[in-house]
Amino acid sequence: MQGDGASDVVVRVLGELEIRHGGAGVPVGHTRQRAVLAVLAMEAGQVVPIDLLLDRVWGERAPARQRSVLRTYLSRLRPLLAPTGITITRQGLGYLLAAEPGIVDAHRFQRLLDSARRQPDPRAALELAEEALALWRGEPLAELDTPWALEVRERLRLERAAAVADRIDWALECGRHRELLAELATSAAAQPLDERTAAQLMLALYRAGRQADALRHYQRTRDRLIDELGTEPGPALRELHQRVLTADPALAVPPSTRARLPAVPRQLPAPPRTFYGRDTELAQLEKILTDGGERDTMVVSAVCGAGGVGKTWLILHWAHRAIDRFPDGQLYVDLRGFDPVAEPVPVAAALRHLLDGLGVSPGEIPGETAARTALYRSLLAGRRMLVVLDNARDAAQVVPLLPGSPACTVLVTSRDRLPALTTRHGARSLVLTTLPDTDSHGLLASRLGSERVATEPGAVSALVRHCAGLPLALSIVAARADAHPGFPLASLVDELDEAPSSLDVLDTGELTAGLRAVFAASSQALPPEAAAVFTLLGLMPAPEPGLDALAALTSLPASRVRVLLQTLETASLVQQHRPRRYRMHDLIRLHTTELAHRELSEKDRETALRRLIDFYLHTSHTADRLLYAHDDPIDIGQPCAGARPLSPRNEAEALTWFDTEHDCLMALQRMAVAQGRHATVWRLAWVLDTFHRRQGNLDDQLALWRAGASAAAETGDQAARCLALWRLGAARSLTGRDHEGVDLLGRALTLAEQTGDRGRQANIHQNLATAWELRGDDRRALHHAREALAILEPAGRPIRLAHALNQVGWYATRTGRHDEARTRCEAALDLFRRHENPDGEARTLDSLGYLEHRSGRHTTAVEHYRRAVTLFRELGCNYDEADTLERLGDTCLALGDRDQAEHCWHRTLELYHAQNRPREEEALRARIGAARGQG
Repeated sequence: MQGDGASDVVVRVLGELEIRHGGAGVPVGHTRQRAVLAVLAMEAGQVVPIDLLLDRVWGERAPARQRSVLRTYLSRLRPLLAPTGITITRQGLGYLLAAEPGIVDAHRFQRLLDSARRQPDPRAALELAEEALALWRGEPLAELDTPWALEVRERLRLERAAAVADRIDWALECGRHRELLAELATSAAAQPLDERTAAQLMLALYRAGRQADALRHYQRTRDRLIDELGTEPGPALRELHQRVLTADPALAVPPSTRARLPAVPRQLPAPPRTFYGRDTELAQLEKILTDGGERDTMVVSAVCGAGGVGKTWLILHWAHRAIDRFPDGQLYVDLRGFDPVAEPVPVAAALRHLLDGLGVSPGEIPGETAARTALYRSLLAGRRMLVVLDNARDAAQVVPLLPGSPACTVLVTSRDRLPALTTRHGARSLVLTTLPDTDSHGLLASRLGSERVATEPGAVSALVRHCAGLPLALSIVAARADAHPGFPLASLVDELDEAPSSLDVLDTGELTAGLRAVFAASSQALPPEAAAVFTLLGLMPAPEPGLDALAALTSLPASRVRVLLQTLETASLVQQHRPRRYRMHDLIRLHTTELAHRELSEKDRETALRRLIDFYLHTSHTADRLLYAHDDPIDIGQPCAGARPLSPRNEAEALTWFDTEHDCLMALQRMAVAQGRHATVWRLAWVLDTFHRRQGNLDDQLALWRAGASAAAETGDQAARCLALWRLGAARSLTGRDHEGVDLLGRALTLAEQTGDRGRQANIHQNLATAWELRGDDRRALHHAREALAILEPAGRPIRLAHALNQVGWYATRTGRHDEARTRCEAALDLFRRHENPDGEARTLDSLGYLEHRSGRHTTAVEHYRRAVTLFRELGCNYDEADTLERLGDTCLALGDRDQAEHCWHRTLELYHAQNRPREEEALRARIGAARGQG
């Protein structure tokens, strides 16, 4: 990123100090010397008096002869900075760093924000705010701990928090409420008394059709304010509450921003903090990506090489340097093709991640992989975007993720050469090998300081030999040495000489003999408690676990785990890539897996995994009950000691939990399958079932229940086997396999009858009714609906009874039994309204609308349908909204209102297409054509 002018020099203080010139890092010495430069950079273009400079760098810990030390540091900095054009000169009683303030990221951050706040167009303001926030890479002025630095750091944190809040306001104005929901729910949970955050979450919920959730959040906030501060909410929040309560039309997305461009994603991870060398490879990559000028085909580059050789570092370094070429955004997905303990990311899951980044709401993501690819390519058409597909297993994992637009650029990394991508899709390949010794020396010098490296040339050569040109190994060794600046480098060489010689588990020939030595020396040098946590990480089945899950795995408080993970991050063994979420390079994960199985007893491994499983299972069970509390719960027992499951408080938090932890839960089930933990397998399928149905994620739902049914059969537990067959049959039916669904549901019903489980029999009859309807047999469907009703009428469970009454009413209408239908549906509607269940009320109004339409009372039918559509939209039930809208269009046509009918049908077609319902979409298009022909 450049400064305000045409300079290619960047000074970064929003994180560890870094100077970049022409995209390359400039070494500026050890920590205290860097601190001097950081203070001058914060006052770029201004004279800093000597006494003030000394105070800001050292505070009360100034060394003897501090002025002499300062002069030494400045004399070393001047030649280092000379190639950049930055100068440091003595001016009277102080020093001046001569540079444009715009090249310093802290100053650029403030200028971008000031510009954003002057913008009348929220879209322009949002782009500037996102550019400003992207400048942050960590703690500002990370080299300094003086009182001045602490004060500046706190001021910058407050400014960043204000910028984040402003960005959310502008994003809400631009209609991006759905993509903000998870972020706002997390922020509101962390800051329950912040009224601005509460208002933003209420507005996002309301615009997403969740009026009831918005009102509930207001009440929770009000209760907290009264309990903890003894005060009512402020006038702004009270006014918003009234407007949400009355459904004020002015709360809708402003028309001027409604027809906005799709979301501009900024998904690139931060660039590597230390990047050295690779000039030849960067030039080759640049040539590949810029050859041809105006091009009519998409540019795809595949960077291939062994694990740890720096493929991801290279492409992220290049991508951040070239970020201005991609004004429409950057997408990134780690495909985990060579993860040692987890499966590669399925194509459908990768597409879901990419569509999330493009602002597609979960309810509008198609279920089928091919439909997701089509939607993804449609959204990228004509947009200048960078797509980074990191760590691909093979070409088959990559091809469905390629955009169709020639304006896009794709970077792929893989250990495989990906010949199919080269021959069939014109990808240009760049093979990355190890660093030459000169660059390895340079990388260590940039991290440790040239003076320290020059002092022990023999030891440095030995370190380079051990690392064998692998940037990952060099980074870890540098972190080890940097942690003990007073230790001779020769002592680290001795540790490496004594460590084991190779990662024997890898027989691919990719790794050199010294890699395990590097990992082993680094992990053995950790403090005991941090080393214990590092070893336990080898048991984690998920590639990017959260802090709370790691607390359960280790049986430590989350606050303590966070501190220990910071120690591991300092040693370059883990990375906190998002707040409270951590990941490791896959070779380090392999090392931790070896450690866990070598150092931990079988009992200790089992105890830790039991805590982890119980954390995920019990938290998910609580979240699932918030999403749907009317089904019979499953018995999962009590969590074991140390598991510390979370307790989501409402539906919004439950949805956020599942959305955030979805990949981890899927990985946990795969681990449970591999280890023969049969009860865990089917229970995980159960707790995720409602979430998958709500999100329309039918592929994952079906996959979980395939595994769940097999596992339940192994347990010998007939009740579990019945439950799993029931849910697998329902999933088969929903994915178009209704013949298989009927068979599975029939087997489940037999088991439920054998065990005498009347509640489960009712469930299965209701799903059989739906399955037979899908097969076109409404009489059999009515039979099963009546069977369910007969079971539930004496059970005393009003919501389940109401659903059964409505289902009988629906099939009674379809088979011409209108009197029975009216009696059943009106009874259901009364129950739903008395128990304040808007979902059931909407479904029953839809049934009554259908009954009135079939009875010829079209005006009444329209009233019922419109009320049902409104409720479905408020609840975010897009699937049901589509069905009701189609029937509303039929009724409008019967009333002679052809324009209104076509309006309803076209909206229905949009929803069918987004939901990947080609059968319904094709049938409706045919009916629209027939209606026009009759007109």
